[in-house]
Amino acid sequence: MAQAVDDECDYLFKAVLIGDSAVGKSNLLSRFSCDEFRLDSKPTIGVEFAHRTITIGDQLIKAQIWDTAGQERFRAITSSYYRGALGALLVYDITRRLTFDNVEKWLKELREHSDPSMVIMLVGNKSDLEGQRAVGIEEGAAIAEREDLFFMETSALENKNVEEAFMQMISKIHEITSKRRLEAKRKEASAAGALPPPGSGQAIVNIHEVSATKRKGCCSAG
Repeated sequence: MAQAVDDECDYLFKAVLIGDSAVGKSNLLSRFSCDEFRLDSKPTIGVEFAHRTITIGDQLIKAQIWDTAGQERFRAITSSYYRGALGALLVYDITRRLTFDNVEKWLKELREHSDPSMVIMLVGNKSDLEGQRAVGIEEGAAIAEREDLFFMETSALENKNVEEAFMQMISKIHEITSKRRLEAKRKEASAAGALPPPGSGQAIVNIHEVSATKRKGCCSAG
């Protein structure tokens, strides 16, 4: 993995962070985007975002992560920000049972406002507080298996599995998007009367279908 230094990137992927208030969403994002942890982190008001440019294979990808407020009074504001998102980290606090109990509510809302192919990573945060654990790791794994989600426990404070959680989500988005591009390319070639050899060229994809396309200058600070 390498931070991009070029002024071009191949894809722009939008993802969202969702979950109850004070589960650590903002610190997960600041840890991933700039390797920072803020002990005095304040609740997110509405929606904020940060980005990071990474390399997968020979392609530069700008991951734009939207941090949504967990408070109920902001739900009408943030639901519109799901539109166009290709991935989500659904976060709960392993020391607060209620935040885990609310996972299904968040999942229902997410699926009502997003594409069915969205990549969803269930994250049990604050694994550094093992002595205060209220949700077992097997419980998180069970709901992830039932709902067809990826799953990982993290600690933003100790920077444990934060990189891995985001990268697994982004890598899966990249895999799905690449397959769609290839399928679109083959359909175009088939309609023209000849299938191209594997790996030749790239197809233009409808951005409304995958929310990812090549953009000039998209790796600059946002």
